[in-house]
Amino acid sequence: MTNPAYPSPPPPAPAAPGPTGPPGTPRGIGVSILLAIVTLGIYTYVWTWKTHAEIKNHSGIGVGGPLGFVIYFVVSPVTFFLLPSEVNQMVSRAGRPSRVSGMTGLWILLPIAGPIVWFVKVQGQLNEYWRASGATG
Repeated sequence: MTNPAYPSPPPPAPAAPGPTGPPGTPRGIGVSILLAIVTLGIYTYVWTWKTHAEIKNHSGIGVGGPLGFVIYFVVSPVTFFLLPSEVNQMVSRAGRPSRVSGMTGLWILLPIAGPIVWFVKVQGQLNEYWRASGATG
């Protein structure tokens, strides 16, 4: 019999589900920057679509490729905060420390070097996570 003055504790919250799909593809940071320059920015749309899709397919977190692409196309500054936030959630859910968060998007405010620093940080964290999850490349 339980004492009404001391109610039983609530049941523990279920653990967050782990990865659900295959890991994404590690991408060369220098090659990606070069492709963005050579294609006059078109590759950034491809990269955004693929990255959002890989995060969604692997972890179930995020907006996914098509919506990520639309967000980048319509209001690109949002992507600079959204994408590192999704990466942070995915990495943290796996119990690993993350070097990026939504605040990483503030790098975009620094002219010229800011977007490069942002990309190096985000893609670097992704490459590390994908390789630790079993991706090759």
